[in-house]
Amino acid sequence: MTTLQDHAAVPFGPLALVGSSAAPLARPLYLQYLVPTEPIALVGGERCEVWELKLPIDEASLSDWAMRFRQTYCLDSHIDVLRDGLDKSRAEYLVELVFPDKSKPPGPGVRSGDFAELLISDYVEHLLGYWVPRTKYAEKGSRNESVKGVDIVGFRCPSPVNPAPDDEMLTFEVKAQLSGGKYDDRLQVAVKDSGKDYLRSAETLATMKRRMHLAGQGESVKVVQRFQNPVDRPYVLLSGAATVLSDEAFDEPALKLTSTHEHNNAKRLSLVAVRGKDLMALAHALYQRAADEA
Repeated sequence: MTTLQDHAAVPFGPLALVGSSAAPLARPLYLQYLVPTEPIALVGGERCEVWELKLPIDEASLSDWAMRFRQTYCLDSHIDVLRDGLDKSRAEYLVELVFPDKSKPPGPGVRSGDFAELLISDYVEHLLGYWVPRTKYAEKGSRNESVKGVDIVGFRCPSPVNPAPDDEMLTFEVKAQLSGGKYDDRLQVAVKDSGKDYLRSAETLATMKRRMHLAGQGESVKVVQRFQNPVDRPYVLLSGAATVLSDEAFDEPALKLTSTHEHNNAKRLSLVAVRGKDLMALAHALYQRAADEA
């Protein structure tokens, strides 16, 4: 089994690639606190990368991270138009109508899942050098739901209109356990779901492309389109399974028992575990800061 680091190439500027009029966002400041630790060797011989999110995180990095959270769900330039007529402040609009609920189920679980997906999206985009579209978070039918389909899709292709067989599409499934308690086999579940991505990626790409078309993102559409017909335009398909765990839930002996032998892309499957202290509290604090600093 290879790892994503084995496929690493020079990263491109994601927003420059998709033709956005906005300036590309620099690497998130908080990633300086995401540090690699000793990988885990699974019983089957596979390797799982382990990263630790070190706390505390400085105020500037937290504000930068919260800004990225907010912009993922709702651009700052849209907030005032969308809250007009509601008699709500920016913070109230975001907390009550946009962000997953903090306490009423299934809101906390959705918060946990979104937090983990966005963290791994930053890992894939800013540490591995793929472009990761994130349009789905702003298009939820309900704030307290997880969007169906592939969790994370990353693209690497120097020229979408001149496809090359070594262009890469990376699909990642992410499972979280941010609160305490016994480890709940999150990495194994991510591996199992990752095995389904080959079948559901076509629908995910079609939905992604439709959102981009409706938003007038023509260059982004070209990138997605390049990966929609692997028969006529072959590319390298990479898979990933990740889990984000609180320190209390992190269980190395249990993680070692994760099996990949039934995965249909096992030779190109990368495994990642991220651990950290009080991650659910951190997630709640980020959502609140994102609202308060809007």
